[in-house]
Amino acid sequence: MNTDDLRQLARLYSVQLDYVDVAKRRWEAKQQSLLQTLRILGAPVERIGDVSDALRQRRRQCWQTMVEPVVVAWDGRPARIRIRVASGQASAAASFRMELEDGQCRQYDLSLDEFSPIRRGDVDGEAYLAFQFDLPEKLPWGYHRLVVELGDRQTRSLIISAPRMAYAEPPGGKRHFWGVFLPLYALHRESSWGAGDFSDLEALMQWVAEQGGSLVATLPLLSTLWELDGDPSPYSPASRLFWNEFYLDVTRIPEFAGCAAARRILENAEIREDQHALRLERLVDYRRQMRIKRGILWELAKQFFLGDDARRSQLERYRSEHPRVDEFARFRAVGERQGRTWTEWPEPLRGGRIVSGDYDEAVHRYHLYTQWQIEEQLREMSETARSTDLLWYLDFPLGVSGSSYDVWRWRDSFALGAAGGAPPDTFFTKGQNWGFPPLNPQTIRQQHYQYLIASLRRHLAYARVLRIDHAMSLHRLFWVPEGMSPSEGVYVRYPRDELFALLSLESHRHQSRIIGENLGTVPDVFNEAMKQHNVGDMYVVQYELQPDDQRPLAPVSARAAASINTHDMPPFASFWTGLEIDDRLDLGLLDEPGASEARDQRAAMRGALVALLRRLDVLSPASLDPEAVLQACLALLAAGPAPIVLVNLEDLWEETLPQNTPGTWDERPNWRRKARYSFEQFRELPNVIHILNTVNEFRAQADKQERSQ
Repeated sequence: MNTDDLRQLARLYSVQLDYVDVAKRRWEAKQQSLLQTLRILGAPVERIGDVSDALRQRRRQCWQTMVEPVVVAWDGRPARIRIRVASGQASAAASFRMELEDGQCRQYDLSLDEFSPIRRGDVDGEAYLAFQFDLPEKLPWGYHRLVVELGDRQTRSLIISAPRMAYAEPPGGKRHFWGVFLPLYALHRESSWGAGDFSDLEALMQWVAEQGGSLVATLPLLSTLWELDGDPSPYSPASRLFWNEFYLDVTRIPEFAGCAAARRILENAEIREDQHALRLERLVDYRRQMRIKRGILWELAKQFFLGDDARRSQLERYRSEHPRVDEFARFRAVGERQGRTWTEWPEPLRGGRIVSGDYDEAVHRYHLYTQWQIEEQLREMSETARSTDLLWYLDFPLGVSGSSYDVWRWRDSFALGAAGGAPPDTFFTKGQNWGFPPLNPQTIRQQHYQYLIASLRRHLAYARVLRIDHAMSLHRLFWVPEGMSPSEGVYVRYPRDELFALLSLESHRHQSRIIGENLGTVPDVFNEAMKQHNVGDMYVVQYELQPDDQRPLAPVSARAAASINTHDMPPFASFWTGLEIDDRLDLGLLDEPGASEARDQRAAMRGALVALLRRLDVLSPASLDPEAVLQACLALLAAGPAPIVLVNLEDLWEETLPQNTPGTWDERPNWRRKARYSFEQFRELPNVIHILNTVNEFRAQADKQERSQ
């Protein structure tokens, strides 16, 4: 076998042959990594000797694909179609039927011999030609179906007619606004049970609006398999389509007032004592709290299904609007009966077939009812936010757990023999394996992105700013084949234009901004694509800071969501004092020489940043404590061009413990740490109010300055 054959086969399956890391070093993919990744993508290559035949099959498959499964038409322009035919059909007449999203149909008949071929090919002695032309009419925005007939062949394609630029209208006329970030599980009021709920989030939103803010950011709030899986990570959910009942305020549910059994649970002395203990704990005990909440929700669901027809009709309307919810509820009910995740279920359950005897109907009704109630509370919260021009900034996670409902239902959409991850870098010298299966770029195109569109819509129904976690996955994603280390992973490319078209179209339909998390090893071509499509980027001070006296910080873009840090970074006080370096040393992520080098570099960074802040007159010569430097950094961001400035509330009281330490599992209490202060306490803290007032004033000045130009 010629090694060029393997390289060509990889290219035809969108597998990258090499990549450049953060240190500008080029890494070439290993032969075994390429072979295993190609097998996952469907190439018939059990061993290296199969590559030549697989290459011929792939070339033939490409030429025999008459029209691509997805075509993008930007800004309402006519769709540009590329059609491939055997040379004997080059003079044939082709019929094109466009089925518009609104039900209208348009018919076009074209003779291929009117056009010159743009490309010729030959596979095993059979000649092929490719033609390209624009259909005659412009298209309205939307998802349209194109049916192409040529002789006895017929194929269907999805036409995405989308605006090139994503939605970006400012809220309430503001072009420079700010908001706060705090995980909902960490937020707690004096009446909370030990973690935040949707009512707590609504209270935070109202308070932020009173301070002049326009945005509240949270981590994903998606479903978790509480009954089976102890992993609380919001980035490994049970679905990107359904929500987490943990965050329900059960006392707001309409059935609660009239349900004596539910009220008795809350009045029980042992339950009250348990709730008090949960409030005092510094970490969220999800399982313990969920047991109490589950008991109450169970009684509410039981009473509801014995109740009046008026409420039942509301549930039926919800079911008709969300046709997958019944199956999701049955999936959860089967999991509870089986006591294990779907990957261990017997057939035919594992294969996706559930019948009525496979689960308890009462458990099915419970999950159906709780999803409906989550939807009701989300809707109420969203309406409250919109009434004050406040935006909810929500996170769209990169993936889902391998034991999730989504993988069970749409498993062809996922590459089950691989995990998403990241190549080795200066922080994670061995690379990262995130443990969840990536989307398969081949099959999601064939399925016309149905799963991805549905998942985006579930978030954009409420989020007026949506952060796309690891946005580079719109362009490429690092795959770690099963049984291999992250250092042996490869990058797989995704259809970038098509994915940006989905985002842009859905952002306009829901009037929501899109922010792409573009930190890490990101090629320039992707950052340029984000700019071209008006997708906001992220600017993070702790990530951007360099030990350069002349230029410690890069300029902030006019599309950025700017912040000091993220949920995956240490709080500012820990970063500024170097405590997080000691923590990395303790975890074995650094050795002593590495820690010493990191401390020296951090000291140089501090000096360069302080000098910059003093030159810009936002930090007084006598101030060096973390609070003063933090305020100066936020003032710098607030005075700048970024449309969004995001304040991590925990930074305002000099928290030193992170919410998540990447690369750790049991070593650190990730995704469980409560905020040090309750909502009632921190909203009265003078330093919190003072810093937020400073941010608000600088944002108003930036807005005024831009309007005057």
